[in-house]
Amino acid sequence: MNQPSIQYSNCPICNSSNISLSLSAIDYTVSQQTFEVWECAECTARFTQKIPDAQHIGPYYQSENYISHSDTHKGLINALYHYVRSITLQQKRKFIEKITKGETKTLLDVGAGTGAFANTMHLAGWQVTGVEVDEGARNIAKNKYQIDLHNVEQLQQLQPASYQVITMWHVLEHVHDLHGYMQNFYKALKPGGKLIIAVPNYTSYDAQYYQQYWAAYDVPRHLYHFSPKSMLWLAQHHQFTIQQYKAMPFDSFYVAMLSEKYKQGKNNLLKAFWVGLLSTLHTLQSVKKCSSVIYVLQKSR
Repeated sequence: MNQPSIQYSNCPICNSSNISLSLSAIDYTVSQQTFEVWECAECTARFTQKIPDAQHIGPYYQSENYISHSDTHKGLINALYHYVRSITLQQKRKFIEKITKGETKTLLDVGAGTGAFANTMHLAGWQVTGVEVDEGARNIAKNKYQIDLHNVEQLQQLQPASYQVITMWHVLEHVHDLHGYMQNFYKALKPGGKLIIAVPNYTSYDAQYYQQYWAAYDVPRHLYHFSPKSMLWLAQHHQFTIQQYKAMPFDSFYVAMLSEKYKQGKNNLLKAFWVGLLSTLHTLQSVKKCSSVIYVLQKSR
């Protein structure tokens, strides 16, 4: 795919020029192309180089295996994903209701995919607005849940102080206009409102084990690869405080299953389970070691 690409000379998170090549990873999902992943020595964020710009990245999402847009059940790994998702959706709901107890039930879900989480919160009595860039995913949400998700342009029209909670479940790493999004979120949240961001963590055990085969690099769709330190820098830069870190232990196993397939060319569930278990055990030492971390950011009052 020969498309216009973005070459960073400074870190897209903190703007430092102290950046260098970390590894090269293959797009196993769509193009089979190789992309370089660079690291910033200042904030420790990693980022994919020569990414397609926002107008041309669409073809890299066009795969029936891209589950957040297709909702496919095809294959063992995707079937397991759906089974686990039925559990984690309720866990997310309970978590949000715990940290917002007694507050207004207004929620914006950004990168809503096919609408499963938005529907879960709607059924729990929340006033939910969903935003999703992919038209196919929006159509699935409409047909499956009767939910009308908005296009991404809706983010430019958000009313100030209109939401108590904004959620991004594995979305921030996909966003070209990273700092623009963070500014919009700050404006749209009520004073003391919560911004909940879940992203992969390249400092986890499974990431270190699989290196360039780590499925959560997911180049070029993942533009950034966050560490807890880089997320702290991003939060503080946009006047948020990180209130809480929460592990997503199921991600360790799911990502290990995909990574094992990429590394060996076939499924090896036993080996993947073992790596996922070791990664989870590391999480017991520190939540910040999990394969994916949920960050609860609060807007300053």
